[in-house]
Amino acid sequence: MNPERRGAGADRGAEADRGAGADRGAGADRGAGADRGPGALAASPEPDRMAGPSGPEPDGSGGVGGPEPDGLAPLGPLALSRGEVDRATMLREDTAWLEAAWADPGSRVLVVHDGQAPVWFGDDGAELELVPPAAAPDGVRFLLGTDAGGVAYFGVAASGERPGAAGAQPDRGGRAASMRWAGLRQAGALLPARDAGLMTHAVALANWHAVAGYCSRCGAATEPAAAGHTRRCVADGTEHFPRSDPAVIMLVTDPDDRGLLARNAQWPERRVSILAGFVEPGESAEQAVVREVFEETGLVVERVRYVGSQPWPMPHSLMLGFRAHAAGGQQIRVDINEIAEARWFSRAELRAAIERGEIRLPPPVSIAHQIISSWYGNDLAGSW
Repeated sequence: MNPERRGAGADRGAEADRGAGADRGAGADRGAGADRGPGALAASPEPDRMAGPSGPEPDGSGGVGGPEPDGLAPLGPLALSRGEVDRATMLREDTAWLEAAWADPGSRVLVVHDGQAPVWFGDDGAELELVPPAAAPDGVRFLLGTDAGGVAYFGVAASGERPGAAGAQPDRGGRAASMRWAGLRQAGALLPARDAGLMTHAVALANWHAVAGYCSRCGAATEPAAAGHTRRCVADGTEHFPRSDPAVIMLVTDPDDRGLLARNAQWPERRVSILAGFVEPGESAEQAVVREVFEETGLVVERVRYVGSQPWPMPHSLMLGFRAHAAGGQQIRVDINEIAEARWFSRAELRAAIERGEIRLPPPVSIAHQIISSWYGNDLAGSW
């Protein structure tokens, strides 16, 4: 199942990062009648899985044995893993400091609504619209942190209708810019490090608050605590903490160092990515890589290696990036409930397919794009 919307795997909620797995969220059509169409990927003729009820067994170390894959280059910048603001965890219970910081007109507030924030877009990038506390709307409030200059940053999850925040400013610091509401997919890679970190943090907390209004133990209401980083049950006093759903996303290579790309059964023609899926209870991330690859393509992989991670709060995922190796002589047999098609690409074949418009890679904001580019050896065009 893919969560980067998921690699080629699954999505629990609104669009996730994207590998090429399946969709856990409500409304996901997982029927077996997915139309593979004539796309650029050639899936194996038989969608059956390889024999065996549960796939290959990883070794006792929690990973899979064998040497690490050769020639792993570091990932490029992960847009949503950046940040310059100290999260100031020691101040979250300091009521007096929080009240003073909120009363300070020099503090800054990022307003978020339904996964979006007001962003200024210009020819040379983007930046957040941050307002003083007095200009912030009503909603759940949370501390995002402080910077080196002592400025406090808050987020507010606006309730009700989205506040008005769109327009044009012909000269914003000497640059023409226009402001509109945008999500992390649109703005994340364009924002500077400070703003990318603030928006990722704020959207993640807002998404959690939106679904954590009631105690999972007794059903009573919960209320924000610790400057918005926990919620406390008003009946039994239990604390509830923000949710993060770990998901693996992996590029599989073969003995010829070809990379495996796939198309989720719910995606349009030409859209491809690497495989991905959620980590199950009681499972290590390395075991999840082995299981997901086998479930979705019938391939047995080894030499699993972690390469990086990125938060992906759409709505709650943390993407854990991996590389893995598949021995030769195996046949791709896709699970048609999740994967429409999958095939190997050499670097030359990938470049040619992109240039001919036969496939479209994930956008640079995603860890999927960075893992593919790292294997390729250079940046690649990507936009869904």
